Amino acid sequence: MATWDPRAFEDALIEDMRAHGGQVTTGPLAGEPMLVLNTIGSKSGEPRRAILNFSRDGGDYVVAGSKGGAPTDPAWVANLAANPTATVEAEGRRFQATARVEREGSERDRLWAGHVRTLPKFADYPEKSGRVIPMVRLRPTTSA
Repeated sequence: MATWDPRAFEDALIEDMRAHGGQVTTGPLAGEPMLVLNTIGSKSGEPRRAILNFSRDGGDYVVAGSKGGAPTDPAWVANLAANPTATVEAEGRRFQATARVEREGSERDRLWAGHVRTLPKFADYPEKSGRVIPMVRLRPTTSA
């Protein structure tokens, strides 16, 4: 039996998105709003990549540090807290963005509510994870 290769899955997903104007057309994520987030590792200083569901808040992209409902934040949240500049691919375009991590407060709560309206599958993640899910606003700054 072949072993699952997460890097190959991600590469194929990104290839599908790039071929279809940012839309995922095949596999379990078909039809979902997805973006590619490129950050710099907060400890390693190396380039890091994450493929994430997103919602929109005006002209900004919003992602949840849910890690699928895991009890810890994904590494990319720490990466953006340490270096809030990222390269994003979404909706068929590539751009630089400035990130703002919202860990608590009314703005975080408002972003979370909008994210769950767009992506109801996230609703049970706080209970599943036992933590407040950080929300990240990605504000486009330039074309990449």
